[in-house]
Amino acid sequence: MINDTLTVATVLKPQGIRGEIKVKALTDSAEDLTAFKKLIIGGEEYSVMSIRVQGEFAYLGLKGIADRNAAELLRGKDAEVLRSDAPELPEGRFYIVDLIGCEVFTERGDLLGRVSSVTPAKTDIYTITQGGREITFAAANGVITDVDVEAGKITVNGKRFKEVSL
Repeated sequence: MINDTLTVATVLKPQGIRGEIKVKALTDSAEDLTAFKKLIIGGEEYSVMSIRVQGEFAYLGLKGIADRNAAELLRGKDAEVLRSDAPELPEGRFYIVDLIGCEVFTERGDLLGRVSSVTPAKTDIYTITQGGREITFAAANGVITDVDVEAGKITVNGKRFKEVSL
């Protein structure tokens, strides 16, 4: 199931006294956040007035957030964008939110579990759950053979999966 919004950052705290907020980017790079003119935080839409990037963090000035007290109310909330405002991904790349909930099968058709989380890394780490059991595996070369987010299905090479799973 594909969501209408994508979570791109988490608000960490107010920054200064003029309503700026510090966010942790949940994208490949905090620079990616500069592409967005509007964010949805706590169900409210805000226009981005200013943004500066420092490492994996960004500092945002939002229209309607004029002081530290208003910024404090956003602490801990996720910043989302409309999927229609997000850049098109290259083939073979997927938004993490689209992978969560997908069922993972071997090429033989054996159900291994459902994706509960994906940790971005040089080689992404997937966590799947099945019957109360958690399995973690690295998406190393040759492990994932097919991803169909429309169908909610990820296919893995059974042999490679056993080599990289915990």
